[in-house]
Amino acid sequence: MVLPLRPSRQQIDDQIVDRAAALFARHGFAATSLQAVADAVGYSKAGLLHHFPSKEALHAAALTLSRAQAQQVLDRLADCSAGPERDRRAVEALADATLATPGLTALNLSQVLELGTSRAAAPGEQEGEVLFQIFGIDPADHDPDRLVRVISAMAGMSVVALVAAQVQDVARWRQSMVTAALDALGHRRPGATSSRSDQVEA
Repeated sequence: MVLPLRPSRQQIDDQIVDRAAALFARHGFAATSLQAVADAVGYSKAGLLHHFPSKEALHAAALTLSRAQAQQVLDRLADCSAGPERDRRAVEALADATLATPGLTALNLSQVLELGTSRAAAPGEQEGEVLFQIFGIDPADHDPDRLVRVISAMAGMSVVALVAAQVQDVARWRQSMVTAALDALGHRRPGATSSRSDQVEA
């Protein structure tokens, strides 16, 4: 009889961080308690503190891993110039990230709120910049229509990522996630019809 392998300490820590990241993305740092994280991962508060000594340490770990995830997505696009193909690859990479680590993806994509603001990033804040780069947007000189489409695509994927943290069979959603995001970016599926009222026959 082969006994199942027990998860390593690192795997357990990564799972805790991913669940915590989903809570931070949904409720924000201040409104997310250690007890809420403990409940989400099935630990007592004392048990959670055995892995992370404070909420600040847990939040720092979530930010570090979410930034690394965003950079990995950007690295996958290094050989692809701006255009429909880059958009497709970016969306597929983000969909894959959602399936693997939904909480981290939700935390990353929650930074979409910063995309349309002029607030200067504090030291260490780079999520918005990386998200711009993933979709080939120059924040200093962007087309408003393109910006709105990118924000719409990422906001939708962010919501899906939050839901994905709570369901078991999200892999079945992948193609729908990709299709919806590409639609938001203006890349219609072959054969898709417009829903615009001015194109409906009288």
